[in-house]
This record gives sequence, structure tokens and C-alpha cells, in this order.
Amino acid sequence: MVGATSTPMVCEPACKFSSRTRHQITHKFDLKMEHIGFGAFVMGLLYVLGALGIFLFGMKVMSEGIQKVAGEGMRRIMATMTQNRFFGLMTGLLVTCLVQSSSATTVMVVSFVNAQLLTLMESIGVIMGANLGTTLTGWIIATVGKFSLAKIALPIIGLGLPMIFVSKPKIKSLGEVVVGFGLLFFGLGELKEAVPDVKSLLKSTERADQLLVQDIQALIEQLNSFGFGSVLIFLGIGVLLTLLVQSSSAAMGITIIVAINGWINFEIAAAIVLGENIGTTVTAWLASLGANLNAKRAARAHLIFNLAGVCWMLAAFYPFIAMVDAVMPGSIHQADITQEEFQAYAKANPENGNGGEDKMKKAIVDVNIPLHLSLFHTLFNLCNICLLIGFAPHLGRLVEKLVKPEKTTGEDPPPGSLAAIYYEGSGVLPKTGELNLALVEAEVDRLAAVTRYMFEGFVDVFEHPEEDRGKLIKELIELEDKCDELAFEITQTLIHCTTDSLAGESALHVTALLRVTAELEDIGDCCHRLVQLAHRKYRKHRILPDETKKEIKVFSEQILDFMDLYQTHLKDKTVLPDMEEAEQIEERIDTSRKMLRKSAVKRMKEAVNVKAEIIYIDILNEMERIGNDALNVVHALNHMV
Repeated sequence: MVGATSTPMVCEPACKFSSRTRHQITHKFDLKMEHIGFGAFVMGLLYVLGALGIFLFGMKVMSEGIQKVAGEGMRRIMATMTQNRFFGLMTGLLVTCLVQSSSATTVMVVSFVNAQLLTLMESIGVIMGANLGTTLTGWIIATVGKFSLAKIALPIIGLGLPMIFVSKPKIKSLGEVVVGFGLLFFGLGELKEAVPDVKSLLKSTERADQLLVQDIQALIEQLNSFGFGSVLIFLGIGVLLTLLVQSSSAAMGITIIVAINGWINFEIAAAIVLGENIGTTVTAWLASLGANLNAKRAARAHLIFNLAGVCWMLAAFYPFIAMVDAVMPGSIHQADITQEEFQAYAKANPENGNGGEDKMKKAIVDVNIPLHLSLFHTLFNLCNICLLIGFAPHLGRLVEKLVKPEKTTGEDPPPGSLAAIYYEGSGVLPKTGELNLALVEAEVDRLAAVTRYMFEGFVDVFEHPEEDRGKLIKELIELEDKCDELAFEITQTLIHCTTDSLAGESALHVTALLRVTAELEDIGDCCHRLVQLAHRKYRKHRILPDETKKEIKVFSEQILDFMDLYQTHLKDKTVLPDMEEAEQIEERIDTSRKMLRKSAVKRMKEAVNVKAEIIYIDILNEMERIGNDALNVVHALNHMV
């Protein structure tokens, strides 16, 4: 019965091995290629990989379509993260249901923590919810799998295909959802056909088929002969499977297919599912490499949370699966099918009666195993959340101790300074366009803060010639390179978003952000040139009248007012900046530049330090250019959705 370590690995086909003694099957497994032929093996493998590819592609198309339909709602969902761990849990659940990948959600969480949009404690709740959300795929497979996938997949694709060619973005996106859904189940149906049924192979007239089954069953039974150690072995197989396909949902689908085709039983399938929960943490861990401290801590929290859940589940493994078997109706072994269950299924599915009793029993198991595995997966994650959500603060403190910061002075770096800059590599971003867009918005805010810091640094250098500003000048010059890197990463990520799952309105948002980024980068270049001009002025003793300090002070305040305007509206996307106010500020900047330039030209005619005045005019021109760039930023913000 369920939980017994002596349960045969495969239900009826494996029973022929049950009479063998342990030492007779502990020989090293050797799958002889002559049993199947090399060509047949390669073609079979390619067929499986092709079916898996259709499944994964369908999941991708469906996920991106759902995100486009959700549109900006995806970003509004993410806003709930800032509430508490329970809201974060619901956020992780909803987002994972939308993107159909807990790995994508956790990678995004790491990115948001790295961008300082989320705290470490807020991220833990989202990670918990992502684990629960990923169980939806199993239920979809289990529920729809009651029907013939081949019969429903192509009609679904046919239903969605005309919608893709509709000009309205929402209908087109909905068509992608439907087509992706159909492709997912078409791939699943093909995968089911690609993985041969044990019973069919054993009844094959080909001796090679029978020998192949016997060899594989011998290996599986051997791996299943170590008691509790067998659970650990198959748990490790689940980890490797998830690492290979990079999707716990796909790994879950494969596990279900292999189980319903008779190769593994429910107990071992459950152990593989546990391994998949560990394997899915690796993607987020890899994404945290090179990220900031809290992002690394968030990835470790994900790993520790899943490991803790697997540990307590291993301690209660056999009682837990026995409970699942008792709670979920239906038999998962052909030998356990009752007469009442058989008759009820035969009455509900008379079309399957022509295949005989064995075929009917197999069909019953095919329906029941996915439901049992889905329930196991859901109950495990639900129980894990209930047990550990109260320990979220303790988990946060634990990862803080495990992942320690580098040695610092203990002081927080100034906003926008070299030490405060973090930027994302677009290569690790998952296919979650709307969420990536929210991340980009945070990085654009950071770029604006960097350029403002550079401009304020220039003013400081210009106004204090008597003080040593060598360290600040060096930092400001280095910041220009960092500013370019940040702008490049933002641009790359925005390009990544345009090829990703974005709603039509969000595509316009991307265009506006690209323009904002370009203008901010130009402002950074202007600030860099201003710092060099100020540095040259004092290095070469280009003395200017004291009144120029006051003039630059007043002029710089106008520039800072402009920066305040667009920075405010970069953070508050709900209110568009006042174009009239922006035009007035830009006009004052132009007027001031003209007036100050006239004064400088007048001093040059009086044969006062001509070279110093040329530097002064260059400074005025660069500051005016910043004003023009700032106006362009405001224009772009007004085109945002």
C-alpha cells in the first residue's frame, strides 16, 4: 500500500520482478543499444525533445499573451508588494499564475530587490506565493488531461489563430493566449505519445521492445530498492530535471507523463516533485550573482525556504502521501481499482470499453495520477507556507547572517554617488515584459539621481576654488563612465522589453523611456564636461571675478528647479508634468545664458582675463544645453501612458 518501501516501482508490468531477490537486481545497469538500435534511439529522443519544445513554446506564448492582456495591471500587482508579507504572498501567487513560471517570478523579485524597489522582508512573502502559484500548471494538466489532448488542442489553436490577425491589441493578445494554450496541450499530448507505454511495449511482438522495458524496469527497481534512500535518489533526479528544462512547470508535466505511462509510481513521482522545488531555486540564485547584497539575500532566502520545506516533508513523506491518497478519490494503481470505480468510469466513458479491461484500468490511472500529484504539490507548498510564514522575520535575519556585507566605512553613500549605483544586466531578465518595465522605471529614476549628483558636484567644485576637491573631481569623472553603463543597460533592457510580452500601450511607454534615457545620458555628458571646465579653470589659474560665482549659483538653481520637475514626475507616474511650467523654466535659462554671455563678452573687450572668460562662456553653453535636455525629458514624460 502507499508508503511501503517494498512497493514495486511500476504497477503491474513491474510485478514480474517482485519475486527476484535483492542481489539478483543489484548488478550494474547496462542498457544495450542492440535492444533498440541506435537509429531508433536517436529518433525516439528527438521526438521527445520536439514534443517538449512544443510544450515549452506553448507555455511561453500563453504566458506572454496573458501579460499583454494584463498590461499595466501587472505593474499594479507588483505595487502590493510594499504592504506586508501576506500581500506579498498573494502578489507572488497572482504573478506566477500569470507568467506560468515561479523561476521567472523569483528572478524578477531578485531584480526588484537589487533595484531597491523591494526590501528583503517584502521579497520573502512574494517568494512564498510564487511557490504556491507554480502548482497551477499541474492542475491544468490534470484537469484538461481527462480529455483527449489530441482532440482538443488543434481546435483550440484554430479558435485563437484568427484572433491573432485582428488589429485590436487586446483581442490579438487574447488570441495569443488561446493559441499558446492549445500549443501547450498539443505538446503535452505529443509528449505523452513520445514516452512509450510500459504495457504496450511488453505486449509488443518485437523482442527488443520487451528487453528494453525489462532493462529500464530493472534499473528503476534497483534505484527503488534502497528504502528511504530511494526517495533521496529520485529527489536528486527531480533537481537535475528542473535544471535541464529550466522550468518547474515543464518538469512537472514530464513527471506526470512518465508516471501515467507506467514507468514510475506515485511515491517516486512525488519524490521527483520535491526535487523540482529545489531545482527551481537555482535560476534565481544565478540571477543574484553580481547583484547587490539584499538581492543575494533574497535568492538565499528562496533556497532556504524550499530546502526547509523539503526537509520536513522528507520526515513526513510516507504519511503525507498516504494522506493525499486517502483525500483524493480514485486509485493510482491498477491493482487497487475497485469494482465500483471501474463500473462508474465505464458508464461515464463507454467509448473506452472496446479496448478491454486492462485498457480501461490504465485510463482510470491516467486520470487519477495527475490529480494525486497536483494535490500533493499544492498541499506541500500550502503547508510549507503555513508553517514558515510566521518565521519570515527569522528567515530574513538568518540570511543576513549568512550573506554578510563587504567591509565599509559604515556610512551610507550619497544618493547618485559612485558607491550607490547598481545596474542590471539584461541577460538575466525573464520574459516578463511589464515587470521588466517597472524595473527599468526604477533604474531611470536612479540615472536621473546620478546626473543631478554630478551637476551638484560641478557647482561645488566651481564655488570652492580655495578648497581641495580632487577626490570629488575624480569621483565625478568616474561617474560619467558609470552613467554611460547605466544608460546602456537601461536601453538594452528596454529593447529586451520591446521583443517581450508588452501591451500595445506599454510599447509607447518604452519609446518615451528610451528618449528620457538618451536625454539623461546627454545631461551626464554635459555635467562631465562642466566638471572638466571647472577643474581646468583652477588648474590653469583662470581667475574670474567674484560676481561670476553668484551668477553661476543663480543659474544653477534654475537648472536644479528643472531637474526637480522631471525627477518628481519620474517617481509619480500618475500626474503628467506641467508643460507650461517647463517652458517657463527653459525660457528663464535661455534669458539668463544670453545675459551672462553678454557680460562675459563685455569683460573680454576690456582685456580682462580672456581665456578665463572663454571657459566661463563654455560653462554657460553647457548649462543651457542641460536646460534643453531637461525640456526634452519633460516632453517625453508627457507622452508616457
